[in-house]
Amino acid sequence: MPADIRVKRIYEPAHADDGARVLVDRLWPRGVRKEAAALTRWHRAAAPSAALRRWFGHDPARWEAFCARYRAELDANTDALTPLRELTDTGPLTLLYGARDDVHNHAIVLAEYLREHMETEEGP
Repeated sequence: MPADIRVKRIYEPAHADDGARVLVDRLWPRGVRKEAAALTRWHRAAAPSAALRRWFGHDPARWEAFCARYRAELDANTDALTPLRELTDTGPLTLLYGARDDVHNHAIVLAEYLREHMETEEGP
């Protein structure tokens, strides 16, 4: 059965059906109180490098190149994804991000990457 991996902006309210709530940003989002975030964990190791984040600058024109570069970083650091994979064993995993753009953000790339690699590991 495919893993239930969701993506949600951290500024949206927490819901019981979110399952494990993991912030995957390198920096803490502005204006969010830690208590209100209702996090299972803050997993910075899964975020894009600071250099890649600065280069991208949330510029949609750089989206395709950002995706490729971020996937290359994930390929080089697969051990950092183990805690996220393990959380999917117990139910839904909600990856939280702070960016304003719901379409061009790293959490979407990370969710796709996890789904693809978990399907490969499980086999047909």
